[in-house]
Amino acid sequence: MVRARGLGATFGRVLAGLLALVVLVAAPATRAQDFGALARLAGMPTVEAGWRSLSLGVPLTQPVPWRTRLMTDPPRAVVDFRTLDWTGFDAEALALPAAARALRVGNAGGGWSRLIVELARPMGFAEAGMVTDAEAGTATLSIRLVPVSEAEFARQAAALAAGDAPDPAADGISAPQRPPLGQRATVVVLDPGHGGVDPGAIHGNVSEAAIMLTFARELAEVLRRTGRYEVVMTRDGDTFVSLEGRITVAHSAQADLFLSLHADALEDGEAVGATVYTLSEEASDEASAVLAERHDRDDLLGGVDLSGTDDGVATVLMDLARARTGPATDQLARLLVAAIREADLPMHRHPWQQAVFSVLKSPSVPSALIEVGFLSSDRDRARLQDRRWRARMTRALLRGIDAWVAEEGARQTLSRR
Repeated sequence: MVRARGLGATFGRVLAGLLALVVLVAAPATRAQDFGALARLAGMPTVEAGWRSLSLGVPLTQPVPWRTRLMTDPPRAVVDFRTLDWTGFDAEALALPAAARALRVGNAGGGWSRLIVELARPMGFAEAGMVTDAEAGTATLSIRLVPVSEAEFARQAAALAAGDAPDPAADGISAPQRPPLGQRATVVVLDPGHGGVDPGAIHGNVSEAAIMLTFARELAEVLRRTGRYEVVMTRDGDTFVSLEGRITVAHSAQADLFLSLHADALEDGEAVGATVYTLSEEASDEASAVLAERHDRDDLLGGVDLSGTDDGVATVLMDLARARTGPATDQLARLLVAAIREADLPMHRHPWQQAVFSVLKSPSVPSALIEVGFLSSDRDRARLQDRRWRARMTRALLRGIDAWVAEEGARQTLSRR
Protein backbone atom coordinates (compact mmCIF):
# COMPACT_ATOMS: atom_id res chain seq x y z
CA MET A 1 0.00 0.00 0.00
CA VAL A 2 1.33 3.43 -0.87
CA ARG A 3 1.72 5.51 2.27
CA ALA A 4 -0.28 8.68 2.72
CA ARG A 5 2.97 10.42 3.41
CA GLY A 6 4.51 10.24 0.05
CA LEU A 7 4.90 9.72 -3.65
CA GLY A 8 7.39 6.93 -2.98
CA ALA A 9 10.65 7.11 -1.07
CA THR A 10 12.21 9.77 -3.24
CA PHE A 11 9.46 12.38 -3.03
CA GLY A 12 7.47 11.24 -0.01
CA ARG A 13 8.62 13.83 2.48
CA VAL A 14 8.31 16.66 -0.01
CA LEU A 15 4.88 16.11 -1.52
CA ALA A 16 2.48 14.22 0.76
CA GLY A 17 -0.23 16.65 1.70
CA LEU A 18 -0.53 18.50 -1.59
CA LEU A 19 -2.23 17.01 -4.62
CA ALA A 20 -2.07 13.35 -3.71
CA LEU A 21 -2.14 12.44 -7.33
CA VAL A 22 -0.10 9.46 -6.37
CA VAL A 23 -2.25 6.42 -6.27
CA LEU A 24 -1.69 2.72 -5.85
CA VAL A 25 -2.59 0.37 -8.67
CA ALA A 26 -2.73 -3.37 -8.29
CA ALA A 27 -1.44 -3.60 -11.87
CA PRO A 28 -0.68 -0.88 -14.39
CA ALA A 29 -3.74 0.00 -16.45
CA THR A 30 -3.71 -0.92 -20.11
CA ARG A 31 -6.93 0.89 -20.89
CA ALA A 32 -7.61 4.56 -20.39
CA GLN A 33 -10.19 5.70 -17.90
CA ASP A 34 -12.88 8.12 -19.03
CA PHE A 35 -11.55 11.26 -17.37
CA GLY A 36 -13.74 13.44 -19.55
CA ALA A 37 -16.70 12.99 -17.21
CA LEU A 38 -16.98 14.27 -13.66
CA ALA A 39 -15.98 11.67 -11.09
CA ARG A 40 -18.82 10.44 -8.89
CA LEU A 41 -19.37 7.96 -6.10
CA ALA A 42 -19.59 4.39 -7.37
CA GLY A 43 -21.27 3.30 -4.13
CA MET A 44 -21.52 4.34 -0.51
CA PRO A 45 -18.29 4.82 1.44
CA THR A 46 -17.49 2.18 4.04
CA VAL A 47 -16.12 2.72 7.56
CA GLU A 48 -14.93 -0.34 9.45
CA ALA A 49 -13.14 -0.92 12.73
CA GLY A 50 -10.19 -3.27 12.96
CA TRP A 51 -7.88 -4.18 15.80
CA ARG A 52 -6.70 -0.75 16.94
CA SER A 53 -7.48 0.75 13.53
CA LEU A 54 -10.19 2.43 11.50
CA SER A 55 -10.51 1.75 7.76
CA LEU A 56 -12.31 3.92 5.23
CA GLY A 57 -13.14 3.01 1.64
CA VAL A 58 -14.50 5.42 -0.99
CA PRO A 59 -15.54 3.80 -4.33
CA LEU A 60 -15.30 6.18 -7.32
CA THR A 61 -16.30 6.05 -10.96
CA GLN A 62 -12.71 7.03 -11.88
CA PRO A 63 -9.48 8.09 -10.18
CA VAL A 64 -9.15 11.72 -9.10
CA PRO A 65 -6.42 13.80 -7.46
CA TRP A 66 -6.67 13.62 -3.67
CA ARG A 67 -4.83 14.78 -0.56
CA THR A 68 -5.01 14.07 3.17
CA ARG A 69 -4.69 16.12 6.33
CA LEU A 70 -5.54 16.07 10.03
CA MET A 71 -7.48 18.72 11.94
CA THR A 72 -7.79 19.35 15.65
CA ASP A 73 -10.56 20.39 18.07
CA PRO A 74 -12.14 17.88 17.65
CA PRO A 75 -9.73 15.41 16.03
CA ARG A 76 -10.66 14.87 12.40
CA ALA A 77 -9.19 12.99 9.46
CA VAL A 78 -9.79 14.86 6.21
CA VAL A 79 -9.57 13.75 2.60
CA ASP A 80 -9.92 16.31 -0.19
CA PHE A 81 -10.89 15.22 -3.69
CA ARG A 82 -10.56 17.15 -6.91
CA THR A 83 -13.73 17.50 -9.05
CA LEU A 84 -15.79 14.85 -7.24
CA ASP A 85 -19.60 14.83 -7.22
CA TRP A 86 -20.99 13.52 -3.90
CA THR A 87 -24.54 13.00 -5.20
CA GLY A 88 -26.01 9.94 -3.48
CA PHE A 89 -23.99 10.29 -0.28
CA ASP A 90 -26.19 9.65 2.76
CA ALA A 91 -24.37 9.94 6.07
CA GLU A 92 -27.39 8.69 8.02
CA ALA A 93 -27.31 5.40 6.13
CA LEU A 94 -23.82 4.60 7.38
CA ALA A 95 -23.30 2.46 10.46
CA LEU A 96 -20.24 4.00 12.10
CA PRO A 97 -17.96 2.13 14.52
CA ALA A 98 -17.22 3.68 17.90
CA ALA A 99 -13.94 5.16 16.70
CA ALA A 100 -15.77 7.42 14.23
CA ARG A 101 -18.29 9.88 15.60
CA ALA A 102 -19.47 11.34 12.30
CA LEU A 103 -18.84 11.32 8.57
CA ARG A 104 -19.73 14.33 6.43
CA VAL A 105 -18.84 15.96 3.12
CA GLY A 106 -18.55 19.57 1.99
CA ASN A 107 -16.87 22.05 -0.32
CA ALA A 108 -13.17 22.70 0.36
CA GLY A 109 -12.94 25.53 -2.19
CA GLY A 110 -10.84 25.91 -5.32
CA GLY A 111 -12.53 22.99 -7.03
CA TRP A 112 -11.90 20.57 -4.16
CA SER A 113 -14.54 18.71 -2.17
CA ARG A 114 -13.91 17.38 1.33
CA LEU A 115 -14.70 14.22 3.27
CA ILE A 116 -14.39 14.61 7.04
CA VAL A 117 -14.19 11.76 9.53
CA GLU A 118 -14.74 13.07 13.05
CA LEU A 119 -12.76 10.83 15.38
CA ALA A 120 -13.52 9.69 18.91
CA ARG A 121 -9.83 9.92 19.75
CA PRO A 122 -6.62 11.11 18.04
CA MET A 123 -5.67 8.86 15.12
CA GLY A 124 -3.08 9.28 12.37
CA PHE A 125 -2.79 8.01 8.81
CA ALA A 126 -1.08 4.63 8.60
CA GLU A 127 -1.90 3.86 4.98
CA ALA A 128 -3.67 5.62 2.13
CA GLY A 129 -3.85 4.65 -1.52
CA MET A 130 -6.12 4.60 -4.53
CA VAL A 131 -6.56 1.28 -6.31
CA THR A 132 -7.61 1.50 -9.95
CA ASP A 133 -9.58 -1.22 -11.72
CA ALA A 134 -7.92 -1.23 -15.14
CA GLU A 135 -10.81 -2.96 -16.89
CA ALA A 136 -13.72 -1.01 -15.41
CA GLY A 137 -11.88 2.30 -15.12
CA THR A 138 -13.16 2.70 -11.55
CA ALA A 139 -11.12 3.38 -8.43
CA THR A 140 -11.32 2.98 -4.66
CA LEU A 141 -9.57 5.18 -2.15
CA SER A 142 -8.58 3.14 0.91
CA ILE A 143 -7.38 4.70 4.15
CA ARG A 144 -6.33 3.15 7.45
CA LEU A 145 -6.05 5.21 10.64
CA VAL A 146 -4.31 4.07 13.83
CA PRO A 147 -4.36 5.56 17.35
CA VAL A 148 -1.67 8.11 18.20
CA SER A 149 -0.99 10.28 21.21
CA GLU A 150 -2.43 13.78 21.40
CA ALA A 151 1.05 15.24 21.00
CA GLU A 152 1.76 13.10 17.93
CA PHE A 153 -1.63 13.96 16.44
CA ALA A 154 -0.94 17.67 16.88
CA ARG A 155 2.50 17.26 15.31
CA GLN A 156 1.15 15.41 12.28
CA ALA A 157 -1.74 17.86 11.88
CA ALA A 158 0.67 20.80 11.88
CA ALA A 159 3.03 19.08 9.43
CA LEU A 160 0.28 18.17 6.96
CA ALA A 161 -1.26 21.64 7.22
CA ALA A 162 2.14 23.10 6.29
CA GLY A 163 2.33 20.77 3.31
CA ASP A 164 5.15 18.67 4.76
CA ALA A 165 4.98 15.03 5.70
CA PRO A 166 5.95 13.53 9.04
CA ASP A 167 8.86 11.18 9.03
CA PRO A 168 7.41 7.71 8.32
CA ALA A 169 9.82 6.24 10.82
CA ALA A 170 8.25 8.31 13.60
CA ASP A 171 5.40 5.83 14.01
CA GLY A 172 7.26 2.72 12.96
CA ILE A 173 6.03 2.83 9.35
CA SER A 174 8.63 2.37 6.64
CA ALA A 175 7.88 3.50 3.10
CA PRO A 176 8.70 0.91 0.44
CA GLN A 177 11.38 1.84 -2.07
CA ARG A 178 11.23 0.55 -5.63
CA PRO A 179 14.40 -0.85 -7.20
CA PRO A 180 16.30 1.59 -9.43
CA LEU A 181 15.47 1.84 -13.12
CA GLY A 182 17.05 -0.94 -15.11
CA GLN A 183 16.51 -3.44 -12.29
CA ARG A 184 12.75 -3.70 -12.93
CA ALA A 185 10.28 -2.93 -15.68
CA THR A 186 10.15 0.78 -16.49
CA VAL A 187 6.61 2.18 -16.38
CA VAL A 188 5.98 4.49 -19.33
CA VAL A 189 2.75 6.44 -19.72
CA LEU A 190 1.99 7.37 -23.32
CA ASP A 191 -0.45 10.23 -23.78
CA PRO A 192 -1.97 10.52 -27.28
CA GLY A 193 -2.97 14.17 -27.42
CA HIS A 194 -6.58 15.36 -27.64
CA GLY A 195 -9.48 12.96 -28.38
CA GLY A 196 -13.27 12.88 -28.25
CA VAL A 197 -14.77 16.37 -28.42
CA ASP A 198 -11.24 17.72 -28.89
CA PRO A 199 -9.83 16.47 -32.24
CA GLY A 200 -6.78 18.72 -32.03
CA ALA A 201 -5.32 19.97 -35.31
CA ILE A 202 -7.20 18.95 -38.45
CA HIS A 203 -6.09 18.94 -42.07
CA GLY A 204 -8.46 17.44 -44.60
CA ASN A 205 -9.53 14.07 -43.26
CA VAL A 206 -6.54 13.78 -40.90
CA SER A 207 -6.96 14.74 -37.23
CA GLU A 208 -4.21 15.05 -34.66
CA ALA A 209 -6.20 12.98 -32.16
CA ALA A 210 -6.55 10.04 -34.57
CA ILE A 211 -3.02 9.99 -35.96
CA MET A 212 -1.47 10.29 -32.50
CA LEU A 213 -3.60 7.46 -31.14
CA THR A 214 -2.29 5.28 -33.98
CA PHE A 215 1.28 6.37 -33.31
CA ALA A 216 0.95 5.83 -29.53
CA ARG A 217 -0.36 2.30 -30.07
CA GLU A 218 2.57 1.52 -32.36
CA LEU A 219 5.10 2.98 -29.90
CA ALA A 220 3.47 1.06 -27.05
CA GLU A 221 3.85 -2.19 -28.98
CA VAL A 222 7.52 -1.48 -29.70
CA LEU A 223 8.20 -0.78 -26.02
CA ARG A 224 6.27 -3.81 -24.76
CA ARG A 225 7.99 -6.20 -27.15
CA THR A 226 11.33 -5.50 -25.46
CA GLY A 227 10.06 -6.97 -22.20
CA ARG A 228 11.67 -4.05 -20.38
CA TYR A 229 8.68 -1.73 -20.28
CA GLU A 230 5.18 -1.61 -18.89
CA VAL A 231 3.10 0.81 -20.94
CA VAL A 232 -0.02 2.66 -19.84
CA MET A 233 -2.10 4.72 -22.27
CA THR A 234 -4.03 7.76 -21.07
CA ARG A 235 -6.58 6.88 -23.72
CA ASP A 236 -6.93 3.92 -26.09
CA GLY A 237 -9.90 5.21 -28.06
CA ASP A 238 -11.45 8.41 -29.35
CA THR A 239 -12.33 9.76 -25.90
CA PHE A 240 -11.74 13.08 -24.21
CA VAL A 241 -9.31 13.03 -21.29
CA SER A 242 -8.70 16.25 -19.37
CA LEU A 243 -5.16 17.49 -18.87
CA GLU A 244 -5.50 16.92 -15.13
CA GLY A 245 -6.86 13.43 -15.84
CA ARG A 246 -3.83 12.61 -17.95
CA ILE A 247 -1.54 13.57 -15.07
CA THR A 248 -3.66 11.45 -12.74
CA VAL A 249 -3.17 8.43 -15.00
CA ALA A 250 0.60 8.87 -14.72
CA HIS A 251 0.47 8.96 -10.92
CA SER A 252 -2.01 6.08 -10.78
CA ALA A 253 0.46 3.95 -12.71
CA GLN A 254 3.42 5.14 -10.58
CA ALA A 255 5.00 6.14 -13.87
CA ASP A 256 8.74 6.48 -14.32
CA LEU A 257 8.24 8.46 -17.50
CA PHE A 258 5.42 10.43 -19.17
CA LEU A 259 5.37 11.21 -22.89
CA SER A 260 2.62 13.32 -24.42
CA LEU A 261 2.37 12.84 -28.20
CA HIS A 262 1.16 15.53 -30.59
CA ALA A 263 1.11 16.60 -34.23
CA ASP A 264 -0.06 20.18 -34.07
CA ALA A 265 -0.48 22.90 -36.65
CA LEU A 266 0.80 26.46 -36.85
CA GLU A 267 -0.85 29.09 -38.97
CA ASP A 268 2.31 30.13 -40.81
CA GLY A 269 2.82 26.52 -41.90
CA GLU A 270 6.60 26.85 -41.62
CA ALA A 271 7.14 24.50 -38.66
CA VAL A 272 8.60 21.20 -39.85
CA GLY A 273 10.05 18.21 -38.05
CA ALA A 274 9.90 16.66 -34.60
CA THR A 275 10.21 18.84 -31.49
CA VAL A 276 10.68 17.84 -27.85
CA TYR A 277 9.11 20.14 -25.26
CA THR A 278 9.74 20.28 -21.53
CA LEU A 279 8.07 22.43 -18.88
CA SER A 280 9.13 26.02 -18.29
CA GLU A 281 7.35 29.14 -17.08
CA GLU A 282 8.89 30.98 -20.02
CA ALA A 283 8.28 29.74 -23.56
CA SER A 284 11.25 29.30 -25.89
CA ASP A 285 9.54 31.43 -28.51
CA GLU A 286 6.16 32.85 -29.47
CA ALA A 287 5.13 29.70 -31.35
CA SER A 288 5.78 27.57 -28.26
CA ALA A 289 3.66 29.92 -26.16
CA VAL A 290 0.82 29.71 -28.71
CA LEU A 291 0.89 25.90 -28.68
CA ALA A 292 0.84 25.73 -24.88
CA GLU A 293 -2.02 28.22 -24.66
CA ARG A 294 -4.00 26.26 -27.27
CA HIS A 295 -3.58 23.00 -25.37
CA ASP A 296 -4.96 24.51 -22.17
CA ARG A 297 -7.79 26.21 -24.05
CA ASP A 298 -8.75 22.91 -25.71
CA ASP A 299 -9.24 21.44 -22.24
CA LEU A 300 -12.25 23.70 -21.82
CA LEU A 301 -14.01 21.70 -24.55
CA GLY A 302 -14.53 18.97 -21.99
CA GLY A 303 -15.80 21.38 -19.36
CA VAL A 304 -12.54 21.39 -17.40
CA ASP A 305 -10.96 24.67 -16.27
CA LEU A 306 -7.43 24.37 -14.92
CA SER A 307 -7.25 27.95 -13.71
CA GLY A 308 -6.58 28.21 -10.01
CA THR A 309 -5.73 24.53 -9.54
CA ASP A 310 -2.59 25.23 -7.50
CA ASP A 311 -2.82 26.82 -4.08
CA GLY A 312 0.21 28.68 -2.77
CA VAL A 313 1.66 25.90 -0.62
CA ALA A 314 1.12 23.25 -3.28
CA THR A 315 2.83 25.42 -5.89
CA VAL A 316 5.95 25.85 -3.76
CA LEU A 317 6.13 22.14 -2.95
CA MET A 318 5.65 21.13 -6.56
CA ASP A 319 8.43 23.50 -7.56
CA LEU A 320 10.69 21.78 -5.02
CA ALA A 321 9.80 18.38 -6.42
CA ARG A 322 10.43 19.54 -9.98
CA ALA A 323 13.85 20.73 -8.88
CA ARG A 324 14.58 17.05 -8.31
CA THR A 325 12.95 15.71 -11.46
CA GLY A 326 14.23 18.61 -13.59
CA PRO A 327 17.67 17.13 -14.34
CA ALA A 328 16.12 13.78 -15.31
CA THR A 329 13.63 15.57 -17.57
CA ASP A 330 16.35 17.63 -19.23
CA GLN A 331 18.45 14.54 -19.83
CA LEU A 332 15.40 12.80 -21.32
CA ALA A 333 14.94 15.65 -23.78
CA ARG A 334 18.63 15.60 -24.79
CA LEU A 335 18.64 11.84 -25.36
CA LEU A 336 15.38 11.84 -27.33
CA VAL A 337 16.67 14.60 -29.60
CA ALA A 338 19.97 12.74 -30.07
CA ALA A 339 18.18 9.48 -30.93
CA ILE A 340 15.89 11.13 -33.48
CA ARG A 341 18.83 12.89 -35.10
CA GLU A 342 20.87 9.68 -35.17
CA ALA A 343 18.00 8.00 -37.03
CA ASP A 344 18.26 10.78 -39.63
CA LEU A 345 14.68 11.84 -39.05
CA PRO A 346 13.68 15.46 -39.63
CA MET A 347 13.68 17.74 -36.62
CA HIS A 348 12.60 21.32 -36.06
CA ARG A 349 15.40 23.88 -36.32
CA HIS A 350 15.06 24.25 -32.54
CA PRO A 351 14.53 20.59 -31.59
CA TRP A 352 14.28 21.07 -27.82
CA GLN A 353 11.99 23.82 -26.63
CA GLN A 354 10.16 24.80 -23.46
CA ALA A 355 6.72 26.15 -22.63
CA VAL A 356 4.02 26.11 -19.95
CA PHE A 357 2.23 22.94 -21.00
CA SER A 358 -0.16 21.96 -18.18
CA VAL A 359 0.07 18.29 -19.14
CA LEU A 360 3.77 18.40 -18.16
CA LYS A 361 3.14 19.74 -14.65
CA SER A 362 3.39 16.43 -12.83
CA PRO A 363 5.89 17.23 -10.06
CA SER A 364 7.33 13.76 -9.54
CA VAL A 365 7.33 12.20 -13.03
CA PRO A 366 9.90 13.20 -15.68
CA SER A 367 7.67 14.40 -18.51
CA ALA A 368 8.09 15.54 -22.10
CA LEU A 369 5.77 16.53 -24.91
CA ILE A 370 6.79 15.41 -28.38
CA GLU A 371 5.46 17.13 -31.46
CA VAL A 372 6.14 14.18 -33.77
CA GLY A 373 5.46 16.47 -36.72
CA PHE A 374 3.15 19.26 -37.82
CA LEU A 375 -0.07 18.64 -39.73
CA SER A 376 0.30 22.15 -41.14
CA SER A 377 3.37 20.94 -43.06
CA ASP A 378 2.70 18.96 -46.27
CA ARG A 379 5.93 17.00 -45.77
CA ASP A 380 5.27 16.19 -42.11
CA ARG A 381 1.67 15.26 -42.83
CA ALA A 382 2.76 12.77 -45.49
CA ARG A 383 5.34 11.29 -43.13
CA LEU A 384 2.85 10.95 -40.28
CA GLN A 385 0.53 8.95 -42.52
CA ASP A 386 3.36 6.63 -43.66
CA ARG A 387 3.46 3.49 -41.49
CA ARG A 388 7.11 2.80 -42.36
CA TRP A 389 8.16 6.32 -41.37
CA ARG A 390 6.26 6.02 -38.09
CA ALA A 391 8.09 2.74 -37.46
CA ARG A 392 11.43 4.52 -37.86
CA MET A 393 10.31 7.17 -35.37
CA THR A 394 9.11 4.62 -32.79
CA ARG A 395 12.46 2.80 -33.00
CA ALA A 396 14.30 6.08 -32.53
CA LEU A 397 12.21 6.94 -29.48
CA LEU A 398 12.87 3.47 -28.08
CA ARG A 399 16.62 4.06 -28.37
CA GLY A 400 16.30 7.42 -26.66
CA ILE A 401 14.23 5.96 -23.83
CA ASP A 402 16.64 3.03 -23.46
CA ALA A 403 19.55 5.46 -23.11
CA TRP A 404 17.66 7.52 -20.54
CA VAL A 405 16.75 4.46 -18.46
CA ALA A 406 20.39 3.32 -18.46
CA GLU A 407 21.69 6.71 -17.30
CA GLU A 408 18.93 7.40 -14.81
CA GLY A 409 19.17 3.85 -13.42
CA ALA A 410 22.90 4.27 -12.86
CA ARG A 411 22.30 7.61 -11.13
CA GLN A 412 19.61 6.11 -8.87
CA THR A 413 21.88 3.19 -7.95
CA LEU A 414 24.74 5.50 -7.00
CA SER A 415 22.47 7.77 -4.96
CA ARG A 416 21.43 4.84 -2.74
CA ARG A 417 24.94 3.78 -1.81
